[in-house]
Amino acid sequence: MDIQPVINKIKKAEYRYSIHAIVKSIERKIKEQEVVEAILNGEIIEKYYDDKYSPSCLIYGMTKEGRHIHVQCSIPPEVVIITVYEPDPCKWHTHKIRRK
Repeated sequence: MDIQPVINKIKKAEYRYSIHAIVKSIERKIKEQEVVEAILNGEIIEKYYDDKYSPSCLIYGMTKEGRHIHVQCSIPPEVVIITVYEPDPCKWHTHKIRRK
């Protein structure tokens, strides 16, 4: 799974947020611009081919301010931001590797 098709959709503003992602981004004070920056500078760290509604991936990226962000989104043709959060050190060994 290549991140470039997701980046292309983000650059063209051809994406939408799920209700869950809207709620979580407000709760976690993660702005849309930060999500965009994280994706544009990011990399896919997990792939979910059998996700509930459609294949998706987890992207790790940093904002211009240095904030570490995880973005789960569906993969094209339709990009839906499913959830966004800052990786919890209790759950992530590094920002990219999940603790077991």
